[in-house]
Amino acid sequence: MTAAIVCKDLVKSYPGRPPVDAVRGLDLRVEQGECFGLLGPNGAGKTTTIEILEGLLSADSGNVEVLGLKWGKENRAIKQRIGISLQETKLSDRLTVLETLTLFRSFYDEGIEPEEAVALVSLQEKSDSWVVKLSGGQRQRLAVACALVGNPELLFLDEPTTGLDPQSRRQLWEIVHRFRERGHTIMLSTHYMDEAEKLCDRIAIVDHGQIIDEGTPDELIAKLGGEHVIEVAVDSDSNGDVHVEAFGDLPDVTDASSTAGQIQLSASQLHVAIPAVLDLVHQRQWRLTNMKTRRASLDDVFVKLAGRHLDDDQKEDTD
Repeated sequence: MTAAIVCKDLVKSYPGRPPVDAVRGLDLRVEQGECFGLLGPNGAGKTTTIEILEGLLSADSGNVEVLGLKWGKENRAIKQRIGISLQETKLSDRLTVLETLTLFRSFYDEGIEPEEAVALVSLQEKSDSWVVKLSGGQRQRLAVACALVGNPELLFLDEPTTGLDPQSRRQLWEIVHRFRERGHTIMLSTHYMDEAEKLCDRIAIVDHGQIIDEGTPDELIAKLGGEHVIEVAVDSDSNGDVHVEAFGDLPDVTDASSTAGQIQLSASQLHVAIPAVLDLVHQRQWRLTNMKTRRASLDDVFVKLAGRHLDDDQKEDTD
């Protein structure tokens, strides 16, 4: 079976002083029928990569195949078989929901009826409403409906839930699940860890224009060496200096690091690791101020690979 997407040694730079290397030798393969996610912080190169795959940008170098076809040679054939929902979609305010989908349906030789697209995104009650009257979540669902009305084999979703409230996010997740269940392929970019874990069969973690790791969510998390994270806070005024290396030697602890004054331990068996942590704190006469456990996440994977949290860049942008 032909892969849905194949790109090799993809490179894209933007002019400037100095030039910005948005994508730097990226290799990617997406199989038909899977939901594949690009996960990374803002500025990692996700949107540039997706826009090249969508045919909206030209790469400086590298090879790209979409559904076995190549941009620049078979553009119309590709456009008839894909659906695109951009990070921001500007639709005409004075068209209704149904009129908007009727317009987009006219762009395709084949597809579904506009009314069916309305139902796919649960906007039946808004069919006759102007776009300008829709909420943010409803507009985003309409944008996805515009991508679905041509009945695509491959659906591109670039940061589809950015800025949405939790209920709107879950509604879009359900749309993605239903599309995936029909055997179609999805290429999704996101900086939300829970979204990637919930929706994607496989994930490529992107940073500074390169893929730094790839696999299923479970495979990536398993590389941490334990499915649990123990977070430990010890009073800085405790008796003696607190060294993270002391925790790394404990039974069942596979990794130990310190972030923002808090010690994070990776472990697979909490019933072994937690008593060992408590014994160490007691022996060193440190004062434990907080300890909690949680399931390891893709953010922990990113921290291990990139040395910072997935949302650190977003925080810097808002500071």
